[in-house]
Amino acid sequence: MASSPSPSPSDAALERVLTSYDTCYVWRYGSPSSALRELYAKAKRDQWDGASDLDWSIDVDPENPLLPAAINPLQGFAPYEKMNAREQIRVRQSQVSWQLSQFMHGEQGALIVASQLVSAVPFMDAKLYAASQTMDEARHVEVFSRYLSEKIEWEWPVNENLKRLLDGIIQDSRWDLKYLGMQILVEGLAMAAFANFHQLTSEKLLKDLIHLVMRDESRHVAFGVLSLQDYYAQMPAAELRDREDFVVSACELMRDRLIGEETADYFGFQREAYTQCMLASPILQLFRTQLFARVVPNLRRLGLLTPKVRGEFDRLGILQFEHADPAAQDAALGLA
Repeated sequence: MASSPSPSPSDAALERVLTSYDTCYVWRYGSPSSALRELYAKAKRDQWDGASDLDWSIDVDPENPLLPAAINPLQGFAPYEKMNAREQIRVRQSQVSWQLSQFMHGEQGALIVASQLVSAVPFMDAKLYAASQTMDEARHVEVFSRYLSEKIEWEWPVNENLKRLLDGIIQDSRWDLKYLGMQILVEGLAMAAFANFHQLTSEKLLKDLIHLVMRDESRHVAFGVLSLQDYYAQMPAAELRDREDFVVSACELMRDRLIGEETADYFGFQREAYTQCMLASPILQLFRTQLFARVVPNLRRLGLLTPKVRGEFDRLGILQFEHADPAAQDAALGLA
């Protein structure tokens, strides 16, 4: 009997997850949601090409820090301070490449979820917009992948906690949970992280890349808010409790567990000490809190800032954003 062929490199990089959700035809092609139709029209107008609309001829020195030294969360961490200057540069490079890698992996998750929404959502305007978002997300994966491979020359695997969140969204059979998990939570958090990078980096190609991605992501978050508006108002208590639990657990995960322990392993840092340093860093505490500046007000708009969620958000120190204005944040970034 012939032996089975050995896995090829592409097989080794392939992972399958089992998904199950209802696929909906919609035979009414009218426009019950003018706001969604307008958003779809804007998405069509704002399409861009990562190959031609970004200047890939810009030379990027992968050893030249892309973020200011003043925001390094490992300042004062003894194993880091014992390194020579060259080694410290390598650590800082790892932090940026790790974060950009997670952006890229998150964009692939968004690509998959957007394609699922085309099938799963029960109204036509949302199908049309989700189709445009699928193209957006493909473009985002393309440009982050190219930047990492050609400019930074260092790519990290997906973080296990991010992967667990993405898996949960992709595998959930309920279409509203896909919206809630991706459009409201993951995309909302990504917008804040992108804005932080855009503000802090002086590297022109990365700044331009992130600005174009943010233009799309701003619409994606609006898509989630418009699609879920009023959806939770009459939801039975038991079903609403599932959404509350999901929101709290996802926010805890994104706030406290995406700190790059993989880079600690790479440099031989002790994981527990590294984690404690990162969680105690005032710089990182501020950044992790600011991630929720869009998530919290959008959850309030959807009626999901319930007493239970409010209590948990108060514990996490993010309830302060309850009355923040995402539209004003977009305008300040030149995205409106």
